[in-house]
Amino acid sequence: MSNKIWFITGVSSGIGRHLAIQAALAGNTVIGTVRKQQQVADINNLVSGKTFGYVLDVNDHPKVTKIINEVASKFGKIDVLVNNAGYGLFGGIEEVTMQETRDQMETNFFGALAVTQAVLPIMRTQKSGHIFQVSSIAGLTGSAGLGIYNASKHALEGFSEALYYELEALNIKVTLVEPGPFRTLWAGASMKYSDKEIEAYRSTKVGKVKEMLEARNGAQPGDPVKAALAIIQISEATQPPLRLALGKIAIGALQGKIDLLTKELNEWKKLSAGADFE
Repeated sequence: MSNKIWFITGVSSGIGRHLAIQAALAGNTVIGTVRKQQQVADINNLVSGKTFGYVLDVNDHPKVTKIINEVASKFGKIDVLVNNAGYGLFGGIEEVTMQETRDQMETNFFGALAVTQAVLPIMRTQKSGHIFQVSSIAGLTGSAGLGIYNASKHALEGFSEALYYELEALNIKVTLVEPGPFRTLWAGASMKYSDKEIEAYRSTKVGKVKEMLEARNGAQPGDPVKAALAIIQISEATQPPLRLALGKIAIGALQGKIDLLTKELNEWKKLSAGADFE
């Protein structure tokens, strides 16, 4: 495996941290972003001489461009970008405020967009690259209590799929990573909850999903190390997929979405076709 330069956002914990370690152990140089200066030394020491921590909030768009250009100048290139930074927001649609919604979209969508836009000129110039967008099964399905998180990941899916086609002729690959539940802090310390709670929703699927997330936290079936190794394997593929489901629950959820779409399309096909001019 050649020594590639990886740029991974959000490496303080979870899949991002394990990916930084495993990519470095595989012989690559990894630049990982964190939000606090005191976390930099920890990232530098993950794999000595191979991992380098940088302070970056993906919501600071001018600094995103500055850091990306600094890294490209210092290391000569950026071969792999992984937009991993993000968080989950829990709350029923009626419960979440506009500010909570904007904050969620700012990080999960606009942050990823800013980093992607900053790296594209570099990859176009070097005529190669691979962009990984860490999405979720929530980017292709909807779940009670996670509607705004769903919206942020659906937005990520939309621009990334368009980007896949825009970059086809430029030798730059795009892969959307679709994890199911993994044993990370996503459903624990990293989860944010809407300030407002409406009692009526506690007995609906909103309440049931919240109970499920809390009960499953720390016992999720997904192994973040195996997820990291899967992403690394895809980074070496000649023809990587647009989407990579991670975990059996993700496979089941995506297959369920495909089955539902197929069922409804077939049931209502005649009515749908009748909307055209004769």
